[in-house]
Amino acid sequence: MIIKYGEGRTEYGPGVSIELSGDEVAIAIDAWLVANRVNVQGPRTIITTEYDRGTGSARVYVDPSGWVGDADGREWSGRGPKVGR
Repeated sequence: MIIKYGEGRTEYGPGVSIELSGDEVAIAIDAWLVANRVNVQGPRTIITTEYDRGTGSARVYVDPSGWVGDADGREWSGRGPKVGR
């Protein structure tokens, strides 16, 4: 993580810029999922797009060997809807 003064040119100052590596973004997304009571078990891939332009989104793909549980107690197996853990 790199924290430095921004390059803004306003009457209030330059602001602060925080740059995160891809790994740090992935950790932040995992922390957000945990804060929202989403439990992900198993290998996962986090796919982000266009974050450098502020218009991005992210998707978390969980491997077939994993599963996801939500705050309502529902579970999704990575192998599909008919296969339990």
